[in-house]
Parts: sequence; C-alpha cells; structure tokens
Amino acid sequence: MFGNDAELLLAIHRSHAAELQADAARDRLARSLPRRHPRSWLGRRHQAARTVDGRR
Repeated sequence: MFGNDAELLLAIHRSHAAELQADAARDRLARSLPRRHPRSWLGRRHQAARTVDGRR
C-alpha cells in the first residue's frame, strides 16, 4: 500500500490533521449554538410546585 516510510508518515499526518480540523469545527459549532439546560423530571416538578404556590 505504501511505497516507503515517508508516504506512511505523510498519510498518518494528513489523517491526524483532518481529525484535528474536524474536532475544531465541532467545537466552534458547539460554542455557536445556544446552550440547552437539561430538564429533569425533578426540575419540572419544582417549577410546577412554584407556579401552584404562587396562585394561592
């Protein structure tokens, strides 16, 4: 597949560089999107309890 060690090293370098670029692009995308706050059943329950308490 590879004629010599230089070709192998170049192929490894290129694939690693591509992985780094993909990671950087994913991180930029993650920073550009608004953060979603995960809601658990407990969190929703507390919010509902506060709403009910406020109506009384």
